[in-house]
Amino acid sequence: MKLKVGLVGGTGYTGVELLRLLAQHPNAALHCITSRKDAGTSATDFFPSLRGHPALDKLAFCTPDEARLTECDVVFFATPHGVAMSQAEALLAANVKIIDLAADFRLQDPAEFERWYKMPHACPHLLKEAVYGLPEVNRAAIRQARIVGNPGCYPTAVQLGFLPLLEANLVVADALIADCKSGVSGAGRTAELSKIFPEVTDSFAAYGVAGHRHHPEIEQGLRRMTRAPVQLTFTPHLVPMIRGIFATLYATLTDDAADVQALFERRYADEPFVDVLPAGRLPDTRSVRASNMVRIAVARRPRGVTVLVVEDNLVKGAAGQAVQNMNLMFGLPETTGLTALPISP
Repeated sequence: MKLKVGLVGGTGYTGVELLRLLAQHPNAALHCITSRKDAGTSATDFFPSLRGHPALDKLAFCTPDEARLTECDVVFFATPHGVAMSQAEALLAANVKIIDLAADFRLQDPAEFERWYKMPHACPHLLKEAVYGLPEVNRAAIRQARIVGNPGCYPTAVQLGFLPLLEANLVVADALIADCKSGVSGAGRTAELSKIFPEVTDSFAAYGVAGHRHHPEIEQGLRRMTRAPVQLTFTPHLVPMIRGIFATLYATLTDDAADVQALFERRYADEPFVDVLPAGRLPDTRSVRASNMVRIAVARRPRGVTVLVVEDNLVKGAAGQAVQNMNLMFGLPETTGLTALPISP
């Protein structure tokens, strides 16, 4: 099976990561990539790291009008919020499946979407059928989906870290804490003073403390994992590295005798992209760099538990998870095109 793949908005960090992964995918054939500003530019001129691959050497950006997206089997949107929802109905009418890496189909409540993204939802009637693309939770639904809202990078790490504890009702769900750090690539490829090298290097800063757009997405997911009311304190930080998410999660146990190490090992035993480290081992972001793997460590403390989660924000936190969802949507082995080992150093 060769899937005809379209990519809308392929000029950012997530876009180049999708191109890298899809070019090496045995069942994907890149049909078109779009960019209004850079139409006519070859993919390999725009991203020299892609030079020399036969699937990419002849691929060039085109305008959305020239892209013939309705001829595709699946279209990825690596675009700002609001783009995918404006094109969703036309693509679905042409039997094209959609994987959106922005937030258009993550939140189920259109009022909540408007509150956080400052725009009305263009197709709120489609939110009921959109599936949240966290395979470790929604695998069966993703297989049947026409629309997948790919999770954000922080939400992926935080939800996978809390998932076994909430499913087992082992923690106080209204007192969860997520202290998270991200590399600078998580903020995108646009030129902003706060992201340039002299501003980021030799510094460590929190942001979005009063409210971050990923907060409602995380809480929505956590609420689905447990019958108890959920409340999360979430603080993101920017650290001077390019790739990586490090989430340190804190929760109070309801059963101090619970074997949380065994709980995590059982829950993720059959998950191809979640690695629960042996007791006493701690993860680092370099151990997942450029891979679709999440590594998790669990540490006990009096009446509580600390969960440490690392992922590559551009792979499992974005493009890799999107390809994982594509595999599920088209009945392919879930790991297809995603088995490359992390790079080190």
